[in-house]
Amino acid sequence: MLTTPVVRVLKTQLDDAEIHYCTKKQYAGILEANPYIDKLHFLEDNLDDLIDQLKLENFDFVVDLHNNLRTRIIKSKLSKPNKAFPKLNWEKWLIVNLKINKMPNVHIVDRYMEAVAPLEVKKDMLGLDYFIPEKDEVEDEWLPKSHRNNFVAFAIGGQHETKKLTLERMIELCDKINKPIVLLGGKEDIENGEKIEAFFSRDNESADMAASLETLGKKATIYNACGKYSLNQSASILKRASYVFSHDTGLMHIAAALKKEVYSIWGNTIPEFGMYPYQTKFTILENKGLKCRPCSKIGFDKCPKGHFKCTNNIIFDFWLP
Repeated sequence: MLTTPVVRVLKTQLDDAEIHYCTKKQYAGILEANPYIDKLHFLEDNLDDLIDQLKLENFDFVVDLHNNLRTRIIKSKLSKPNKAFPKLNWEKWLIVNLKINKMPNVHIVDRYMEAVAPLEVKKDMLGLDYFIPEKDEVEDEWLPKSHRNNFVAFAIGGQHETKKLTLERMIELCDKINKPIVLLGGKEDIENGEKIEAFFSRDNESADMAASLETLGKKATIYNACGKYSLNQSASILKRASYVFSHDTGLMHIAAALKKEVYSIWGNTIPEFGMYPYQTKFTILENKGLKCRPCSKIGFDKCPKGHFKCTNNIIFDFWLP
């Protein structure tokens, strides 16, 4: 998602450019409908097989937007002019381990543009791209009547537990939103989605609530869509939403590409890494007052200190008209 502006400027600003994109097979669905890409190459099981395929293309220039050991091997084997973006691993190490912030105030998308500087293309200010195939556009009848207009999408998933709200805090957030809400996520998020939906569908007498949830208004109307839609279909739901709430996930960046207003929730990682919503209206929800944050540039399955204060102490300070 974050590399799509680079692809677009290469295709639109270079005369007769043929743009190939190489990534892992699992990301094919994000790119297959992108009109700025002429050919896709996928890493499946064997890096040498992929390199053999790439050699046949006889590229003029290689743009490295990953800058890891694997891409360095590919560049070495192709022996073509190339440039990589600055990954800033040292700066990230400093802020994670010593809490010394030397990170530039530059979004990662704009750092990606440094890798195409030799080709004399410029940032076009059009933001991210996400193209939804017509077959994946969600129709009205695919959603409950209560969630076809003026609803909020909440992407409840996340790759690591320390980047997500706890279930109890997700329920608090839904209560604060107090509008029809579509919960989005993968199959791994179905159980949490069911619990949130069940909480708001039961009356106060029968609900099994934690003490901290007893005073909630319970007026939110929840539709649990987790695991029910493909990524493209979930993107179509985001496009229909009035607002989007999301952890630091791919769906957050898809919402940014669709120019939605995003409420971005951050746990143990920080927006200063440069991966906040790009060129769309957004609000950051985070706990900035922690000496232990960030504890990682990616995330963990559990809080290293055991308190989860980075998400448990976020104040949900917003108002939706």
